Amino acid sequence: MGLSIIRYRQPGSDQATWGRLEKGLVYALPWEDRELRGVLEHLAQRRAAAADGGTPTGLSLAEVELLSPLTPASTLLCQGLNYASHQQEAGMHKAAIDPQDNLLFIKSSASLTGADNDIIRPTGCELLDYEAELGLVIGKPIVAPTDVPRDALGDYVAGFIACNDVSARDQQLGGPAMQWFRGKSYRTFCPAGPVLYLLDDGEIDYVDRLNVKLWVNGELRQSASTAQLLHKPHDTLGFASRFANLHPGDCLLTGTPGGVALNMNLKTGLAVLLNMRNDARRLAKLRAAQGGSPDYLRDGDVVELEICSEDGQISLGRQRNRVVPESVADDLQEPPAG
Repeated sequence: MGLSIIRYRQPGSDQATWGRLEKGLVYALPWEDRELRGVLEHLAQRRAAAADGGTPTGLSLAEVELLSPLTPASTLLCQGLNYASHQQEAGMHKAAIDPQDNLLFIKSSASLTGADNDIIRPTGCELLDYEAELGLVIGKPIVAPTDVPRDALGDYVAGFIACNDVSARDQQLGGPAMQWFRGKSYRTFCPAGPVLYLLDDGEIDYVDRLNVKLWVNGELRQSASTAQLLHKPHDTLGFASRFANLHPGDCLLTGTPGGVALNMNLKTGLAVLLNMRNDARRLAKLRAAQGGSPDYLRDGDVVELEICSEDGQISLGRQRNRVVPESVADDLQEPPAG
């Protein structure tokens, strides 16, 4: 079995700590690294010791403040339209898969937040959406064009993590010249964790056997298997290596299945396409076309996300995030660790 790594604070402490989760209990690990990259280096050298080690805290997962295992230096490389069901609701379905259609974009690490933290809706955001995604944490540098065969994927991927690619559709599609980076990167727009599952030998094959589910207020909105990924992770890493560097601790978010709030129907599509040169009109038309949907997130909504293997051997834990408006948020940033 692999290692379930968490990053957390104990009650009454502002110190971020790395830990190991076993049978629901937290064992503190002795590393003081602020970045995930350093932790992966420790594990590469002393994995066996970490597997059985750590100081018992006597605390359960519910008794600590969970932080994102992904850290500020982590690059978040994201895939879009990587499930046929999401392509269809986005109005972009294609019968054949072309490697050049692999949609990649960057999400700021400033968006990272813990698995139980609030999602802060920015002032003026009316179309707040959710996207459940499997994240693949990089374990080996990719700093040149690299062919990644399917049977070598485990050489480059250290582990799995659950992520929610929260999106402000107002900015992504309605902002000046359309603003994917801004619309995807507001603070708290990437709940990650609770668990970073570091893979044991042979477990990389589970990349095709994970169930991805998301609920809003108890209603199941998204449910899919990673077997349905259109552009497979090994192909994506090889494709991305032509124009991007990836380092240990970086993360590939592999795309979201169908079931998001955005529905690129004819009315919405025309609102975007016919107003490409008029930002204000495009935003107004987009909101008019989508604003009536009950599926967009509202203040007070609770979003839950879970990823686990079909046979129950791997669980990435469960997220539970409440949506709050920026005007009442206590703090937009994760308090400094250390």
